[in-house]
Amino acid sequence: MTSTSIASWNINSVRARIGIVEKFLREEAPDILCLQEIKVECGLFPKAMFEALGYKHIVTHGQRMHHGVAIVSKLPLADVRKYDWQANGEARHIGVTLPSGVRLDNVYIPAGGDVPDRDLNPKFGQKLDFFGRMTDWSAELRDATVLTGDFNVAPLESDVWNHKALLDVVSHTPVEVETLARLQAASDWIDLGRQFTPEPTPLYTWWSYRAKDWEASNRGRRLDHMWVTPDIKESAKAHRVVQPARSWERPSDHIPLVTEFAF
Repeated sequence: MTSTSIASWNINSVRARIGIVEKFLREEAPDILCLQEIKVECGLFPKAMFEALGYKHIVTHGQRMHHGVAIVSKLPLADVRKYDWQANGEARHIGVTLPSGVRLDNVYIPAGGDVPDRDLNPKFGQKLDFFGRMTDWSAELRDATVLTGDFNVAPLESDVWNHKALLDVVSHTPVEVETLARLQAASDWIDLGRQFTPEPTPLYTWWSYRAKDWEASNRGRRLDHMWVTPDIKESAKAHRVVQPARSWERPSDHIPLVTEFAF
C-alpha cells in the first residue's frame, strides 16, 4: 500500500506569501497541496518555485485579486473539474482525480460578510446558497472522495475560542452550523479534524490579524477542514494542523492542515 500526504492551506495570496509556501513545502513535503484564496489569475500563478521542488502537476482555478483555488502535486492529476456554485464567475472550487482513483476536491466557501441575515446582507445569503448547491452535488457523489479547503464555518463549540460570544458572529451562527451539517450528511462525510482530535479538545485553524498577539489571546476558530467519504475513512492514518505557520514572516491568518493517507 502506498502513502499519500495531502495538505490544505488558505494562503491569502500565493504570490505575496510565496516565501512561507516554499518554507512549508521544504519542511513538510506533502505529496499534494491544496491552496485557497490564491488571488491570482491562472496565467500568473507562480509555478517555478513549485516545479523546482518537484510539484510538476499544477491545476488552477484563479481570479485576479480575489478568491481562487489551486492544487499542486508530485503525483499526476487527471479529470480536472471546475465549479461555479454561484453562477457569478467566482473561482472557488476545483477537483481532480488522483492516481489511486480517489477524487480530491478543493473549495473556498464564501465568508458571508459581517451580518448573519440574508435579507440585510446578500453575501450571507450567497454563502448559504453556495452550501445548498454543494449539498446537492455531494448527494450525487459515488466515488471515494477527499473534500478539503476553507469552509468558513466553525461548527462545534470547541472549534471556537468562545461559543457564547460567537453565536451571532458569522462563521459560528446556528444557521451556518445547520447548513454545514446538511452538507456533511449528504455523503456521510467524515470530519478528519475531529476524527483525530475529538471534542472537547479545542482545535483552531484561523486567528484574526486584528489580534496584537494572536498566540497569547488565542481567539481562534476552526474554519478549515478535511473530510472524506466513509469508504476511505480507514485510509486516513494521521491528521494534524501546522500551528507554527501562523507566526512565520508575513503569515496567512490560516494555518495548513496535513493528512497522511494509505492510498
